[in-house]
Amino acid sequence: MSDRSSGFGRFRNLHPSRAGDRHKAELRQLSPEMTLLRQWQLERLTATHNDLLHSERFGPACAFFLSDLYAPRDFSQRDQDGEHVYEIMRTFLPDRMLQTVGLALELNRLTRSLDDDLLTVLVDQLGMTDQLSAELYAEAYRLCDNYGLRKQQIDMLMEVGLGVNKLARRPFAEQVLRLAHGPAYRAGWGELQDFLERGFVAFKQMKDARPFLDIVCGREHVILDQIYANRPNPFTIT
Repeated sequence: MSDRSSGFGRFRNLHPSRAGDRHKAELRQLSPEMTLLRQWQLERLTATHNDLLHSERFGPACAFFLSDLYAPRDFSQRDQDGEHVYEIMRTFLPDRMLQTVGLALELNRLTRSLDDDLLTVLVDQLGMTDQLSAELYAEAYRLCDNYGLRKQQIDMLMEVGLGVNKLARRPFAEQVLRLAHGPAYRAGWGELQDFLERGFVAFKQMKDARPFLDIVCGREHVILDQIYANRPNPFTIT
């Protein structure tokens, strides 16, 4: 316990001059093609889960997913800082929290890779330029031929969500975020800190996130199967 406490003390006193191995990510605009893809995905997810978005209980969590995970903007700095902070947190975080954070980073890397592969197929094989339809998107999904990875992506989302759900009900997790706020901003990790705080608040408000996760992941599994079965209107849940 003393090792974890001393590690947290080092993190709490962190400031920019001591964060020397933090690298500033190259800020860049998303390509027009990636912007189009992400915007289409955002609109599709909004339509699929519109009832959750307007739910008093689940609305903040749904809005968090849409704005902070699927928005068509560059998250390079936040993602890079997340990887770096994770290495620092390994010295003091409880194993359960560390496992959830590590899995979330792994899910983020997988999602980026899948999006890159999907965009390559859309542009190089299907000739996408400035328009993207449901039919074109579904065809690209099938051409990627990575059903197993797509299923894994949904399953990992469920696992990460359940992990965050448990942490959101633990006083220690809230204390860590509160104590980390100032040091995170001093070290230049404000974007990452805001992301973590918004996610924590959204999950805590639900009290129990399992019903939300069951609905979202259940729908996404149905859509995935409908795409690969070449069903008409695969993004419609009946």
